[in-house]
Amino acid sequence: MNKRKSLIVALLCAASSSVMAQSVEDGVKDLYYGKYLSAKQNLEKVIAAKPTDDKAYYYLGIAQLALEDVAGATATFQKGLQSVPNSALLQVAMGRIDLINGNAAAAKQKFEAASTATEGRNGDVARAIADANTEVKGGDRAYALSVMEKLLNNEGRKKREVYTATPADYIELGDAYRFLGGENGGKAISSYEKALDLDANNAEAVMKQGLVNYNARLKAEAVADYVKATTMDPKYGPAYFELFNFYITPKKDQLSWDEAAKYLQKYMEVADPADKTKNEYLAAYISFFKKDYDDAIAKGKAALPAANDFYANKLNLLVGDAYLQKGDSLNAQKTMDEYVAKVGESKLDSNDYKLLSNIYMRLKSSDSATQAQYSDKALDYLQKYANSITSKDAETYSQIADALKNAKKYAAAGEWYQKAIDMMIANKEQPSALDYYNVGLYTYYGAISSKPADEALLTKADSAFAKVIEIKPELGSGYYWRGMSNYAKDQQAQNGLAKPYFDKYIEISGNDPKTSKNTLVTAYTYELLYYYYKEDKENIKLYADKLAAIDPSNITVKEITENMAAREKAAKPAAKPAQNKK
Repeated sequence: MNKRKSLIVALLCAASSSVMAQSVEDGVKDLYYGKYLSAKQNLEKVIAAKPTDDKAYYYLGIAQLALEDVAGATATFQKGLQSVPNSALLQVAMGRIDLINGNAAAAKQKFEAASTATEGRNGDVARAIADANTEVKGGDRAYALSVMEKLLNNEGRKKREVYTATPADYIELGDAYRFLGGENGGKAISSYEKALDLDANNAEAVMKQGLVNYNARLKAEAVADYVKATTMDPKYGPAYFELFNFYITPKKDQLSWDEAAKYLQKYMEVADPADKTKNEYLAAYISFFKKDYDDAIAKGKAALPAANDFYANKLNLLVGDAYLQKGDSLNAQKTMDEYVAKVGESKLDSNDYKLLSNIYMRLKSSDSATQAQYSDKALDYLQKYANSITSKDAETYSQIADALKNAKKYAAAGEWYQKAIDMMIANKEQPSALDYYNVGLYTYYGAISSKPADEALLTKADSAFAKVIEIKPELGSGYYWRGMSNYAKDQQAQNGLAKPYFDKYIEISGNDPKTSKNTLVTAYTYELLYYYYKEDKENIKLYADKLAAIDPSNITVKEITENMAAREKAAKPAAKPAQNKK
């Protein structure tokens, strides 16, 4: 062989070796580590070398979905079916697209056809069906569980039909249990343990045990699991990302900007080097968490020109929030308003609404009409945020109520405090007296802000304060505010609606020097008015004296005392004139 031919053969061998170095397994490994762009690039090479590999098309599409490219994934799955028309796996892939597009019936039909074609014994197909139904909104979680149970149930099967389970199978089974929630949490943990029995270093299984614990509100255990996963496999980026997400969650026992920055930095150290835009975004995010807002703004703006729609949204949010945090609400408004105008409000999500609400709440204007517009927009965005959130938990609802309270939208705040209580009860948690107190107080304020006072809201407030009494009968506040709710319905005290509650409040609190003077003045005033209407002189004097003792210049005491004196004077018979003696 001459040198020229030898060189050609060497080049061909090198090229062949390069193609063969990329495999479906390499792509799946990239997906496991959260390196979606690298997975996409590797799987594209596999398909170029072998256009009839249905697994390559399937996992390429999954990588594209992880990159928020639904159109690209759809095209990949369709192209795969053209190359491999009888692929049950790609049939499932198209079912997943149906689910994403909101067509659950069409999706189920495709899933059933693929399951029937493989007799429920193909691991790739079963996992693909289960994964679609757990991860995609609108999926049938119970169906996902049944598919995995059928795959793993070898009862009655002939020896050659027995299926050998893999760690991925048990992880998918655990996911099905986890998404079903409730009492299935323990079964999810057990399934992940079975995955670990087969692969002791499977960081995904440990991380997902953390997700189960977090859902069960065992937060310390969840963090321990996430950290354990990073220790088992220091290159496992998803666990660092879960720790980052844990510490950026605005809950009192989670939020920590320092911890968030630490774990985001660790995540970046193992992140996908091919995904330049994502890495630029994360670098800007780290500056944000370190409160270097100018650097976050600069990095965010620099990354925007090359960003796709998904990252354009995230970068605008980051830049807008950085302006807001540094106190520049006008530039925050400008950034987000320009973004809204560009993409249209239909493209906004809950995070956009939340930031926009915060921005408009911070804006101040000396012009009352402009300030009213800011307030209206802030509340409009807050309501849109409330209606768009997917995380339905009591603490989030309470945060919405707090924002409405701060904006002096009291009736709406009361409604959201009640929603928080309803969510607690749904989660089998016991609301506290304070939870009901918040409902009652802000519903009451909302009721009296209208003229005349809204009686329906006053009744709701009264019911909430009744729950305060039920939980903490030894406290006077529940009785006092039941009194106030009924006082607002009976402002002349003629019907005595508030009297039983003020009687009890005075009994509990009247002799305590720590009791607020103002609350006692209110309670005594109602009692005085009630007895004045009843013309009960003894009790009029009793409550007039009580009021005068703590509020010497009380106008009600003065007016009633003067009126009583005038009545008595008018009631006395006129003195007879003296007669002249003869």
